[in-house]
Amino acid sequence: MQYHTQMEAAKKGIITDQMRIVAKKEYRSEEEIRQLIANGKVIICANKKHTCLEPNGIGSMLRTKVNVNLGVSRDSKNLDEEIKKVNCAIELGAEAIMDLSSHGNTQPFRQKLTSECPAMIGTVPVYDSVIHYQRDLHTLTAKDFIDVVRLHAEDGVDFVTLHSGITRKTIKQIQQHKRKMNIVSRGGSLIFAWMSMTGNENPFYEYFDEILDICREYDVTLSLGDACRPGCLADAGDVCQIEELVRLGELTKRAWEKDVQVMIEGPGHMPLDQIEANMKLQQTLCMGAPHYVLGPIVTDIAPGYDHITSAIGGAVAAASGASFLCYVTPAEHLALPNVDDVKTGIISAKIAAHAADIAKHVPHAHDIDDRMAEARLNFDWEKQWECSIDSDKPRRIRDERKPEINESCSMCGKFCAVRSINRALKGEHIDIL
Repeated sequence: MQYHTQMEAAKKGIITDQMRIVAKKEYRSEEEIRQLIANGKVIICANKKHTCLEPNGIGSMLRTKVNVNLGVSRDSKNLDEEIKKVNCAIELGAEAIMDLSSHGNTQPFRQKLTSECPAMIGTVPVYDSVIHYQRDLHTLTAKDFIDVVRLHAEDGVDFVTLHSGITRKTIKQIQQHKRKMNIVSRGGSLIFAWMSMTGNENPFYEYFDEILDICREYDVTLSLGDACRPGCLADAGDVCQIEELVRLGELTKRAWEKDVQVMIEGPGHMPLDQIEANMKLQQTLCMGAPHYVLGPIVTDIAPGYDHITSAIGGAVAAASGASFLCYVTPAEHLALPNVDDVKTGIISAKIAAHAADIAKHVPHAHDIDDRMAEARLNFDWEKQWECSIDSDKPRRIRDERKPEINESCSMCGKFCAVRSINRALKGEHIDIL
């Protein structure tokens, strides 16, 4: 029996090779994964042309996945540096990479990723439209934008972010509601500007059915972008954000009718106490489609530390139903991240993801923590490094500050509680001084 997409296969009762791999990774039955994909609650982003992909499932009941943003800009054009970031992301276990390049000929780098990288690859085609055609934004046509979507699909991209949920109505809303930060989504701002200058409707909304045909042909997953995501706490949960979310729910239904997989992008900045409710609202309005969040960043006043503010929000979001965390680095709001920033951002996001997986009782999520506890009880330092999300940093810290005895660290020494209790339970003498 033939099929075009993972969703079409699932609806026809077909279990694909990708579904089998995901089921094994997630400790779920193949039939359970198939049913979840058929219902739109799990997606497997797997372009037919991305043959080196290692499939992963995205859904609230599965392990929380992590995405890494990278790519060149006019101010930072070093592709070798971006390759280092890619390698860092793969080494640290990130499941997805988004190429957000906005300068030069982007196609060779994009094709390199889809021909060599095992992670899911995503893009935002509207970024590429201006630089692909080398024309000012207002001169581009709706067809130009749609053709770039097709180009990215042909290049093997697994998912594309399209800001299909803002329309000309959004222009009036932004003007009337006087947001503090207006629109902070880069892709959303480009579409908003294009609509404002041309007087035309959003091409990603007006020609949504044509886009679905492209996605169906290559099995590209739609990441429906949140153009009106809040860029500061004051804008969280306002009418612009919620109205766009309602429209994304409507577009999700249309995509599912053509067997195109969908995930919904979520808020950027949001107070901690609003996150759970926002995740539940998304699940309701978008009928359980996987939710992809940037952070959320829970305070606006920590530039240089937004890997922490986003990890706090990301843990709450994922525990409340988000499926996919976009990492945030210390360079957020400040600069293009370097390799060290990327590493810090990935580790922070993976900590948040793992904490959420434990909270929502994902099968076997807790196992690694039990192994770490056993290693700490036995002072098995090598085993502790193996259990660590990042093995380099704890090893380096211990090596730089070696204790007097191996059974402890240089903070506690012979006062170590674990050492004392281990010896006491064995009936051994406990020497302190």
